Amino acid sequence: MNVKPIATLDERINDIRMRTAEIVNNDILPNEGRLWRARQEGESFHDRTEILELRADIKEKVKQAGLWAPHLPKEYGGMGLDFLAHAYMNEVLAYAIGAASLFGVVAPNSGNQSILVKYGTEEQKQKWLLPLIDGTLESGFSMTEPHNPGSDPRSLTTTAVIDGDHFVINGHKWFTSNGIDADFFIVMCRVVDKKVVEEGGDLRNGPMVQIIVPTATKGVNIVRGIGVWGRGESDHCEVKYEDVRVPVENALGRVGEGHQAAQDRLGAGRIYHCMNCIGQMWRAFDLMVQRASTREVHGGVLADKQFTQGAIADSYIDIQTARLFTIHAAEKIDQGLQAARTDISAIKIYVPEAYTRVVDRAIQIWGAAGVSNDLPLWGMYQGARTLRIADGPDEVHKILIAKNILGAYAKGDGWDFGN
Repeated sequence: MNVKPIATLDERINDIRMRTAEIVNNDILPNEGRLWRARQEGESFHDRTEILELRADIKEKVKQAGLWAPHLPKEYGGMGLDFLAHAYMNEVLAYAIGAASLFGVVAPNSGNQSILVKYGTEEQKQKWLLPLIDGTLESGFSMTEPHNPGSDPRSLTTTAVIDGDHFVINGHKWFTSNGIDADFFIVMCRVVDKKVVEEGGDLRNGPMVQIIVPTATKGVNIVRGIGVWGRGESDHCEVKYEDVRVPVENALGRVGEGHQAAQDRLGAGRIYHCMNCIGQMWRAFDLMVQRASTREVHGGVLADKQFTQGAIADSYIDIQTARLFTIHAAEKIDQGLQAARTDISAIKIYVPEAYTRVVDRAIQIWGAAGVSNDLPLWGMYQGARTLRIADGPDEVHKILIAKNILGAYAKGDGWDFGN
């Protein structure tokens, strides 16, 4: 990965980028095949131990370099970066497959950590946040429901009925992230009166709340890991909550703040996803150009063919447009989440689409090898397409963008593209 200081950036951010690139180039990329290799039949425990030790060694290097958990405040062991600095760092670390987890900033733990920092009580932080940061606990996020669209929060019907000093939770979720390994879930619920449930009333009118639910609690039933893209079980799980009792102290924030907490989490998550896309696009672009420069066909290298040159030029435009758009949104979000809402929705739509186009061109230039397991392009392609659904489908974000713009014009303000 070719990374150089950016002349217009301050020394602090350039230093972060260069130190990140050093670990990516020297420690992660040369070991990428070993770091994430699936368990092989007949593989010894010693072989797996070596992989785990390699991951632990790289994590320790990251910590020693002061690059651990860029999303967390310094008082919780993180870097305390603003979104702009984080964007510049992420475009480098995301170049390597799986690098985010080695830098302590992998979903859903990172999002749950941020919500616990903002909404958690001191007791919740001691019990759940700190062990989550040091890696002794794993977490999941449980919001989407199979029979209700996640893009319409009003439709969610998982209920939490207050019974004395406990919530009694009932509901059906799926695509609950990290469901296989999580020690606790953060579950989006509606607080409703017991009488409403018993009489079959409308469950969609109750105020929302996010509740910490240990996965070992009676009534938490993990049905399956949902297979995606034709593969076997994933770590995104279908979960049924059947009379799950947890203390009312497990609520994150006040009852009624659940939707806002979700927006805080998902708003930040959308920009993190776009940052990661930039790094992956960069990787796909390098693979594309390397192949075009060396593959001989019909009397010359692919790079001499105008179709290939067009693919390279179009990909450069896609990457730079997506990258600068994401950096602009990061600057806006540092001014406040509300001010950045339109741009967050815009990059959430544009960046995965650009990512898909770049990877598609790289696959085409590589030919049959492009869809093989020998290259990371197939995983990038699936990830890029999935992102157009995750964190809200594109269509919902287009509606939000249009509403914000039309609302500004209705007030007589017009739209200032410089702000």
